[in-house]
Amino acid sequence: MRFILLFLFTLLPITAQITYEGKSGPGKGKHIVFVASDHEYRTEETCPALARILAEHHGFKTTVCFGVDEQGFIKAGASNVKGLEALKDADLIVIFARFLDLPDDQMKHIDDYLTRGGPVVGLRTSSHAFNIKGGKTYSKYDFQYKGKDYEKGFGHQVLGNTWVGHYGQNHKQATRIQIIPAQKDHVILTGVADNALTIAGAYVGIPDDTFTVLTESQPLNGMTIEAPADETKKPSPSTWTREYTSKSGKKGRVFHSTQGASQDILDPNYRRLILNGIYWAAGMEDAIKADSTIDFVGDYTPSSFSFGGEVKGVKPSDLADLMSPIMPKKK
Repeated sequence: MRFILLFLFTLLPITAQITYEGKSGPGKGKHIVFVASDHEYRTEETCPALARILAEHHGFKTTVCFGVDEQGFIKAGASNVKGLEALKDADLIVIFARFLDLPDDQMKHIDDYLTRGGPVVGLRTSSHAFNIKGGKTYSKYDFQYKGKDYEKGFGHQVLGNTWVGHYGQNHKQATRIQIIPAQKDHVILTGVADNALTIAGAYVGIPDDTFTVLTESQPLNGMTIEAPADETKKPSPSTWTREYTSKSGKKGRVFHSTQGASQDILDPNYRRLILNGIYWAAGMEDAIKADSTIDFVGDYTPSSFSFGGEVKGVKPSDLADLMSPIMPKKK
């Protein structure tokens, strides 16, 4: 009997995605797909938390596609993200990934989405979302791609920056998110107060004339909001908007933040900044409200971000209930 049950288990499809059906709100009828697989910053916690807020409080249908292992457990940074066919009818992709080398049948869905010029929101490590070396079908997405046809890959071509480097000491220096004074009236900054605290360290941001930079990261000499600024480091661009031009010729809106770790979204001003950016990228800036509800849905107790620090033994289905904790505590 045990053998039969094991055999049947191996035949069951691995479900690596969850969907939250929005009920009412400005997002009703819109579908947002999250791609969640990075090694360090707990995207498997950030993405479902944001997806729940957008579904429960704003009416969006949201789907989160996780990196999983062969048994279907969430695995940080896994290059196996099933369920990406959801992008076929997506109105927006939110990608929070790092160094993925997806098989062609999965990567094709991302390529198709970008070919049609769909809007993109990228968080943190998505500047180096793909590590697909030469000779493969989708090698052009690699963060170090050398070809002139798609130089520096997805990060540079879509988000505006490939991986450049840390700015300050990650895990030792938190960052204060400072609003660019000239952009204080930008619709994405509606209801966002200055000096949000993000626990993840700053990245080097290099803007060009395609960017509208909204905020900068000021490294701190410590990990709390009270920590003094590191006076040896000027603020670095950390949030911006731009457009990319797709293969089809259509231009797609882009909102990118160099932050986004699981602990970063505990700050309500940073969380609102990201949610407003999602609205803007989706072409829904008229629906951005300073007092829109951004409360977490269910218990959100994020893990401290680190390599190997993910909660083990969790399947996407464990997060399917809107009120289930993120993450479940495994005995």
